[in-house]
Amino acid sequence: MSRESVKMQGWLYLISSNRLGLQFSRKRYFVLNGNSLDCFKSLPSSGSEEPAKSAVIDSCIRVTDNGRESIHRNVFFIFTLYNALNHDDQLKLGARSSEEAAGWIRSIMEAALKERPYGDRNGMVYPQMRYQSFRLRRTKGRSILLSIDWTAYPLLTNDPSTSDVIAPSPWSIFGCKNGLRIFKESKDRSIPVKGWNEDPAIMAVGVVDATSEAIFRTVMSLGSSRSEWDFCLSQGKVVEHIDGHTDIIHKQLKDDWMPWGMRRRDLLLRRYWRREDDGTYVILYHSVLHERCQPLSGYVRACLKSGGYVISPINQGKQSVVKHMLDIDWKFWKTYLLKSSAQEVTIRMLERISALRELFRAKVGHFPPFDFSSGELTGITAQEGEDDIKEFLLPWKDGGSGRDSVEVSKRSSPKSGKVCGSFLELSDAADEFFDAEPSEPDNQETWPANSILQSKEQRQNKLSTAAVFVKKLHDLATQKRGYVDLQEADPVDNTSSIYGTTLPKDEYCNLASSWTSTDPSTFLIRGKTYLQDNIKIKANSTLMQMLGADWLKSDKREDDLAGRSGGIVQKYAAQGRKEFFFIVNIQVPGSTTYSLALYYMMDIPLESVPLLNSFVNGDDAFRNSRFKLIPYISKGSWIVKQSVGKKACLVGQALEINYFRGTNYLELGVDIGSSTVARGVVSLVLGYLNNLVIEMAFLVQGNNSDELPEFLLGTCRLNHLDIAKSVPVK
Repeated sequence: MSRESVKMQGWLYLISSNRLGLQFSRKRYFVLNGNSLDCFKSLPSSGSEEPAKSAVIDSCIRVTDNGRESIHRNVFFIFTLYNALNHDDQLKLGARSSEEAAGWIRSIMEAALKERPYGDRNGMVYPQMRYQSFRLRRTKGRSILLSIDWTAYPLLTNDPSTSDVIAPSPWSIFGCKNGLRIFKESKDRSIPVKGWNEDPAIMAVGVVDATSEAIFRTVMSLGSSRSEWDFCLSQGKVVEHIDGHTDIIHKQLKDDWMPWGMRRRDLLLRRYWRREDDGTYVILYHSVLHERCQPLSGYVRACLKSGGYVISPINQGKQSVVKHMLDIDWKFWKTYLLKSSAQEVTIRMLERISALRELFRAKVGHFPPFDFSSGELTGITAQEGEDDIKEFLLPWKDGGSGRDSVEVSKRSSPKSGKVCGSFLELSDAADEFFDAEPSEPDNQETWPANSILQSKEQRQNKLSTAAVFVKKLHDLATQKRGYVDLQEADPVDNTSSIYGTTLPKDEYCNLASSWTSTDPSTFLIRGKTYLQDNIKIKANSTLMQMLGADWLKSDKREDDLAGRSGGIVQKYAAQGRKEFFFIVNIQVPGSTTYSLALYYMMDIPLESVPLLNSFVNGDDAFRNSRFKLIPYISKGSWIVKQSVGKKACLVGQALEINYFRGTNYLELGVDIGSSTVARGVVSLVLGYLNNLVIEMAFLVQGNNSDELPEFLLGTCRLNHLDIAKSVPVK
């Protein structure tokens, strides 16, 4: 193989399961050569050496980021390759660092996009063939899957901009301390928040001379190395490991840095992390209650309403801007300590960034590995009995004042078992116990000994932060790990639904659980010269008018709302009118299924808009590669805004979309349950839902000069949605 054709190569770990459902790893050398993924048992001695096994990467291959997992006390950053035509065909790989995993994910996705077996000049392909399984075989029997590919152009490459929304910053500087700029968040007084104190969130910003990955590793560690920079923490541990991106952690704080007479504090937090495509790491925290970690004697449990770190690389990755935010209630007696003193305690805790900066200066760029010698991850696992593990909604989230307001929800226990899919035939029973990698416990993470990890992962699609929004509504339906049980929402009268009118319109956004349209100029879209200069422009109008919305609940998934009699779409059709409707139906599955349907209408012929006409009358592969969403949380907590982001995403590349084409409409049923990306923030958004103002824009992505500039199909603004006000479907 020529050196120029090799896109990526290096040691990875094959993650497989044995007959008992226990995971094990095997070290292999992988080479991504063009669109061929070659596997070697040892470092190849020459470019002409035949690989032991090989697979062809084409446009049907998807890559998901599964986060951080431990297998036999070895920590891996895991990603999964799977076939979009058969999700049972999959290959699970592990890397030693998040940057290495990100590099492989990016390279494999690029290889999949470039593989285009058939196509005309517009990228439209029409192969007539039946599905073939994508397998990694012995090289003599290499399997090549030729499939429909609407994504031959660089559709999934992220736009260079960090935001597709024009919005003012809620932060204002009010001081500088130890080389850190200190900001205060302005409170939105229009949002009534019961039970929360009025102290604003505070953020410290500083520059650290280290890579973002090195800082991420240091901040995530709760081991002995943390004592080198974190003067606040006495000890910490992981109470429960939920998945590769989410866990429950307990922190006990020292009292020597606190004001005299202040009792020691502890924090029980849900921690979620992710890596952005530009190398930025986001770590989010918020307080929870957990049945197996009750308040300790001698400690006062503080309440972190939202907080975390945003670590962004600068100067070609040699340095990083670190933002550390805290919105915390220290649980002081009001007569004991003035509000200004509580703010000083928060600022003092934020000064840990200064200590972190000095740590890396002292180490001259070196950083400690993951240090888990303190038993950081010794605790409950997500796989223990469902009767033993519960999570609770904190009293401050629903305005309650005591434990009576806490809602309990059991999680369904995950399944464990052996992967039996045919995606990559590497887990041969003959060598599953003889080719495993030895444990390396010295510098690795200590995980619960009785942990049985899932062998068949639920997919977590690697998305931009904007794409994450589509999944934030998915909660207890799949994992029962959330903080608001949708089944326990207050019932409403079982009135008959008139599709398209169940969610009221309020142009002034004074009415809770209402909708209106958003100013199109809030959103940025690709300009006429985007392919040359990557410049985006303000949208100035929408092609369609938003006509109505539904907020429904049912005991099953409700599809094809537009085709049902009694709805606004069918009323127009019955009158013989020529208007065309575009409906986006966001479905949250579970024992109770919730549907948020948005109805848009245009009164010009569909044929007069060629790109939209191609989308409406094209096949699902084309639709999935073009339908784009831009989300924006205009009012809400910092932690939710960080979770959702303001970046456009191609929804169909991450979620299953069911399309329903009628005479005068196209409905998109976006199945939130088809993926579990960002499940660490799913319940978070639901917990804050009635305090959020959510804005969205929908469009069909333009990929060539004839399709540019882009145009918005429609926008919407959802004001303080309330689950209790959803309307039942008979």
